[in-house]
Amino acid sequence: QVQLVESGGGLVQAGGSLRLSCAASGGTFRSYAMGWFRQAPGKEREFVAAISVRGGSTDYADSVKGRFTISGDNAKNIMHLQMNSLNPEDTAVYYCVADRDYTRIVQRADSNYRGQGTQVTVSS
Repeated sequence: QVQLVESGGGLVQAGGSLRLSCAASGGTFRSYAMGWFRQAPGKEREFVAAISVRGGSTDYADSVKGRFTISGDNAKNIMHLQMNSLNPEDTAVYYCVADRDYTRIVQRADSNYRGQGTQVTVSS
């Protein structure tokens, strides 16, 4: 059973940066695709970014391309999401996710495993 624990959320002004982290346990980091979803109040869950450690692939939602960077530390089983140039539209609960199927995360915004979420609030 994979367990995911997010950290790093908080309140930031527009234009600022935050770095989210996700610590994974119960599975081999290289065996899974990992990523981030977010959900704002009254909105559907949406895909943000994904990384396939084994395949060396990364994908991003169009809304975050050029501003967010996803990375993984194989040795520590930790994934990061560096978020720059944040704007109020980025305000949401961010969830770390994992699944053996990379396309499930990227194309369907769905996953077998999900963390408890961390709140990101961007003030204008």
